[in-house]
Amino acid sequence: MYRKAVYAFMMAVAALCAPLVPPAFAQSAQITFAPPGIPPIFGSIIAFVARDQGFFKKFGADVVLRKFDNGTAASRAVVAGDIDASMSPTPLFLRQVSNAHVPLVAIYGFPKPDFELGTTDAKKATCADLKGQQVGVDTPGGARSIALRAILSGGCHMSINDVQQVALGSNTASAMIAGQIKYGILHLDDVPEIESHGKHVTIIKTLHESSPISHWIVIVVRKDRLAKKREDFVRMLAGIIAAGHYMSNPKNADQVAKDAEVTGRSYKIALNALKSYLHFGLWAINNDGLNKEQIDKLVAFQHKIGRIKSVPTFDQLVDPTVWRDANALYEKSMH
Repeated sequence: MYRKAVYAFMMAVAALCAPLVPPAFAQSAQITFAPPGIPPIFGSIIAFVARDQGFFKKFGADVVLRKFDNGTAASRAVVAGDIDASMSPTPLFLRQVSNAHVPLVAIYGFPKPDFELGTTDAKKATCADLKGQQVGVDTPGGARSIALRAILSGGCHMSINDVQQVALGSNTASAMIAGQIKYGILHLDDVPEIESHGKHVTIIKTLHESSPISHWIVIVVRKDRLAKKREDFVRMLAGIIAAGHYMSNPKNADQVAKDAEVTGRSYKIALNALKSYLHFGLWAINNDGLNKEQIDKLVAFQHKIGRIKSVPTFDQLVDPTVWRDANALYEKSMH
C-alpha cells in the first residue's frame, strides 16, 4: 500500500510538472505542403520562413514542406490525395474545378503575378522576333507556360503555337545564363541573377501589362481533406500569416535573405529581391489574397476565351473562413 501511495504521488507530481499543451494543439495532424520549384521559386519562401522561424510550430501546426518541380505537379498530387496542400497556378486551379470537376478549394492567394518575358539577345527583343523561338517555361500547362500564353495573346497578339516551349522547371534563368536559350518567362528575381553573370536582360512584355486581371497562385486543398483536418489547415495558415508579417518588417530582412538561400539565390540578390517583391506586393500580408472581384473577372475571362467550360462561383472556389480563423489566431498571439 505504501509503495502504491508513493507511486501515485510521484505520478501526480510528474503530471503537474509536465509542460502544459493547449488541447487544440495536442493532437495536431501532419500537413504535407508543396511549394513549387526545385530549387523553390522566390515567392514560396514565405513557407520556408514560416518553417525556419518556427511560426508553424508556434501555432501548433505539424507541417512538412515537400518540393515539387512546379505547381502543376504539386496540384495534381493534391488531387490524388498524395499531399495535403500546394501552391499552384490560379488558372490551372480554375480549369481543374471547372473542366475536371475536381473538389479543390483555395484558402490563400498570391494576387499579383510577376512574370516577364525576357531575352538576353537585345537585338531581337520585340514580339515579332519571337516567331519560332524557343522560350523557357516550367512545363507545358504550368505557371510560366500559362503566363507565356497570356503574354503572347494579350501583349503580342500571337498564339502559343508561334513559339517553342522548353520545359525547364524553375531553371529558366540557369539555362539563359548558360546560353542554352535566349528567351524565357522570368520572375523578378531571375533578372538580377542572370545579369550578375554578365548577361543583360531585355524585357519584351510583362504579364501584368498584357493581362492586368491575372492572379498568380493559390494555396489549394481538397474539400474533403479540409473538412477532415480543418483546424490543422487553420494553424498552418496562421504560420503563413505570421511569416508574411515577419518578412515585411525591414528589421528581419537579413534573416529572410538567409532563409531564402533555399532558392539558390545569393544573399545579396535575395536581399534585393525581398525588397523588390515587398514593394511589388507579391505576398498578401493583411488579407487572404483572394479578392472576389479579381477572381470573378478572371473566371469570366477564362470562360470567354474557352479555357474553362463552366463558370464556377466565388463561393465554390474559395473558403475565406480558413484565413479568417487563422488571422484571428495570429492576432490573438500578438496580445
